[in-house]
Amino acid sequence: MLSLLKPLFSTFPRRSAAATVAVRSMSSSTLHTTQRMFQLKFDPLTGKSEWVVIEEEEEEDDGKPNTQKALLANTSYLDMLNDTHRNKAFRAAIEKTVTKPCHVLDIGAGTGLLSMMAARAMGLADSKAKSGSDGIVTACESYLPMVKLMRKVLRANGMDGKIRVINKRSDELEVGIDILSRADVLVSEILDSELLGEGLIPTLQHAHDKLLLVECTYFWDMHDLVNKEAKASDNIHLVPSGMADLLCIQQKQYAMHCDAFKEEIKLLSEPFKVFDFDFWRRPDSSRETELHIKATNDGTVHAIISWWVLQLDSEGTIFYSTSPKWISCPSDVNELKSPSSISGNWCDHWKQSVWLSPSSGLSVSKDEDIPLHAVHTETSISYEFKTSQPKKEVDHRDLCTQILLSPERIALYGDSGWRCLMLNAIKNTLRQNVSPLCLVADDSIFMTVAVASLSKSSRVIPLFPGLGKKGIQYLQTVAAANSYRMDQIEIIKKRDLQLTLHDSKRKINLFVAEPFYSGNESVLPWQNLRKDRTLLQSILSEDVQIMPGKGLLKACAMYLPDLWRSRCSLKEVEGFDHSMVNTTLGACGDLPNSEDDPFLPFFIWQCGETKILSEITTILEFDFSKPMSLCSGKAEVLCVIPAVINLLKGKIGAVRVVLRSPKGIDLEGGLEKSMVTLPTCLQIKFRESGMCHGFVLWIDWVMDVQGNAVLQTGPDRRHWKQGVKLLSKPAEVGGGDFSSTEIEACFDPAIGDLALRHDLS
Repeated sequence: MLSLLKPLFSTFPRRSAAATVAVRSMSSSTLHTTQRMFQLKFDPLTGKSEWVVIEEEEEEDDGKPNTQKALLANTSYLDMLNDTHRNKAFRAAIEKTVTKPCHVLDIGAGTGLLSMMAARAMGLADSKAKSGSDGIVTACESYLPMVKLMRKVLRANGMDGKIRVINKRSDELEVGIDILSRADVLVSEILDSELLGEGLIPTLQHAHDKLLLVECTYFWDMHDLVNKEAKASDNIHLVPSGMADLLCIQQKQYAMHCDAFKEEIKLLSEPFKVFDFDFWRRPDSSRETELHIKATNDGTVHAIISWWVLQLDSEGTIFYSTSPKWISCPSDVNELKSPSSISGNWCDHWKQSVWLSPSSGLSVSKDEDIPLHAVHTETSISYEFKTSQPKKEVDHRDLCTQILLSPERIALYGDSGWRCLMLNAIKNTLRQNVSPLCLVADDSIFMTVAVASLSKSSRVIPLFPGLGKKGIQYLQTVAAANSYRMDQIEIIKKRDLQLTLHDSKRKINLFVAEPFYSGNESVLPWQNLRKDRTLLQSILSEDVQIMPGKGLLKACAMYLPDLWRSRCSLKEVEGFDHSMVNTTLGACGDLPNSEDDPFLPFFIWQCGETKILSEITTILEFDFSKPMSLCSGKAEVLCVIPAVINLLKGKIGAVRVVLRSPKGIDLEGGLEKSMVTLPTCLQIKFRESGMCHGFVLWIDWVMDVQGNAVLQTGPDRRHWKQGVKLLSKPAEVGGGDFSSTEIEACFDPAIGDLALRHDLS
């Protein structure tokens, strides 16, 4: 059996946290039976999930909303298809390997690009005969929305009768039932940034995993909460002495764009090889290796950066690398001379992997020999430094209360500026109410600990929708270190909250949030506007204090060439028409004006080359002292709201406010009481000339009533993702017709959707 290393698309798509949580598939073993998939969707506004039915024969072009479009727009398929270096490398490898009629099996086939390459290599593209004696290509893809899209692509390229599509997992295929015979050539690109995370081992041919040791302050901020908290000296102890593992990151590799850290990274070693995978033979499920790395500088090892180099053909002439741009090729792969050997362009589907060094970092001296133990399983790679220090015994009781957070959240909790801002806001609020009944609506352990610690007479009800029981156990563990009593903490399940407080005739008079919802870190900024404040209106006192008091939706126009290129619409990909996938995958550029490009969440500072071109403008204001309107509709009226004019006073000469009012709402009597001021139409002035690729939006949270404590989360802030709205076509701005632009925003609070219109076209 021949085996070809050919990375293609994951059997399950890479997706944001707001998309799919789980998939249940009900399908027949026959190829042409209608199939059904139940997809679990998460609603970030309510924290609830629901199963959505996706039918294989569901009609998509009847003008009705299509569920799968939103799901696929948040995946990395489009970014991969725009990676020309990758596509050329795989095409060359397939053409060198598939030189005669044979059976090619494509696992995780995605849009079918590599299946079509294999069919073309065997001459099936020009043949009137269907797949059979002249060669067979079988495309295996388990994700039903992707199967539906692949069939469109195959039809458009005249390949629908020449490639057999099977909607199953590859480990469910049976010879003689699903496929006629064993395959001669296997093509499967199920690679992630770590290399093995999506089940690479059963399918790939050859890979070098490359590493280097680095010192980087920001990497350490994402892990060293203990020392950061000690320096803060604010008497809030999220990780009390001796409990460093109580609140930490998961020990795994994190995908990051390390080019963004170039100026902050100090290299402590030369690149070295850790594993060599040869997939011409059946690979081992796991291996261990002992490495000895020579330190090239004095310093502290804060992280291990890894990437991989793929050899795509048996002769060793076609390669693909995911190395950072600032790393030269290691000595053992200097022969990489093909144009496809280095990815070159910024792309989001493959980043580098960062393993954050545990404990307090490892101090090394130049020329010192550093022992490193590396282990790989079928899906991951892990590392451990061998030191003379005795290994700490794991207390299983600690593991029961251990809370794992993202590296960005750990870095935020250790940020002295953030802690000071939040604590000052809490102290100012407690001056108004020294004995509050406080409801913590989100997963903020910091706010819970701070309120209980600063007000000994407070009663705190933490909802902890994501942390659940672990959050309560954590509060018990750190109570003594933070000088509060557990009888200050009242445990009430959310479903019982209103009834319990009603029976006891109590009202919440302090309602707080960061906002932070565990497991919800990859959503758009405005999707943190949970409806809890509105749904719990009946148990809030008339003089309830809300933290944050307001949310200011900010926007600016930006130069984003790398991000735009990775998301731009497709025409031909290596000779195959892919224009029909653009709408479903959320592409920008050369699309009908009626198509509304989706907002996507990104860490802007990691998006390659970027520049802010315009003034930063507040386009919507969310006032949390008022309930959120749960209605939506399309009727339009013109109106002027004094609050909006006051907000924009001095910034523009005139304001036009469009209110999209639902049926049955009294415009004169109801709108002033709504939480949301929506939408506005205003001018954004450009402060620099350049090419504009889109708008970046975020929310600045006004934590206190006075408006003195404002938590900014814009593009220059590393701990938060922003929402990006890319233009259909980049526009030259800063002069002539585009010295300014008019934008109009509309927020639908019922479903958390934000619409943005502009005149850059």
